[in-house]
Amino acid sequence: MSKSPFLILIVSLFLAFPSSAENLRDTIVGPRKGALVIMGGGGRDQTFPQIFKKLVELAGGEKARIVIVPTAASSDPDYNYERSWSVQLAKQMGVAAVTILHTHDRKEAETEEFVKPLTRATGVWFGGGRQWRFTKAYGGTRTEKEFHKVLDRGGVIGGSSAGATIQGSFLARGDSSGNTIMVGDVQRGFGFMRNTAIDQHVVARGREMDLLKVLTDPEKKMRKEFDRAELLGIGIDEDVAIVVKGDQFEVIGKDKGAVLVYDPKSWTEDTPDEKKWITVRKGGKYDLKERKVLKMGDEER
Repeated sequence: MSKSPFLILIVSLFLAFPSSAENLRDTIVGPRKGALVIMGGGGRDQTFPQIFKKLVELAGGEKARIVIVPTAASSDPDYNYERSWSVQLAKQMGVAAVTILHTHDRKEAETEEFVKPLTRATGVWFGGGRQWRFTKAYGGTRTEKEFHKVLDRGGVIGGSSAGATIQGSFLARGDSSGNTIMVGDVQRGFGFMRNTAIDQHVVARGREMDLLKVLTDPEKKMRKEFDRAELLGIGIDEDVAIVVKGDQFEVIGKDKGAVLVYDPKSWTEDTPDEKKWITVRKGGKYDLKERKVLKMGDEER
């Protein structure tokens, strides 16, 4: 029996294009499903509401179920974690549900009752403060697994300042004694972006050189699981964010806002420190897998 031309065409198209599962397996840095919104801090003007609105839109708009995680703000059990501005913004934007999720107790973070809001969430937002508090509270627990499941369902995870850095695999400024130590006693992020170290407030606080301390690591302080030659450094300025889908990101936020990308694989022994990053601005796009700029941004300057 001869095959119809239509059937042959369908089979040919199927073989010609990789399946969605294959595409997901090919993703090596960004989320295999869902999206990330990673903001470098700030929020002193209308930029933060605009960036937060992007998270809400990706999470389903009015149908979004948002979980706010303010744990990085303080180690004080009496701190008012309910006062998060993100909660008020989510309510103003008319989302279906907004919940604050917080504990410093790892035993509580392992319980079914505690993670229940995450099982229904379409979006999660990590607040600012000290990023090591996220790892200390949730790293390796049932709660962290549920964060990843939000992405696995096609949801979105975002955060600002500490909530940006925790999304990388290596936790820059993770030392519990101070935020000026780049390679500290807490080094593990949640790895929503794999093989990365993320820094924040970069240009506003003159931190352009700081990620070099992570990526070159002359004193070999990083644990064996982190190979500096494999890490990609991403430094995000205030009132700027990257929206990550798969292995690409786009820069959003304030005009001329800067995202600095540090790729140790492109350096030679003669590369001066001030040439060890490239700058991508608002509207720009970057390929995380190929490690190359797709669009410089701000109308290509």
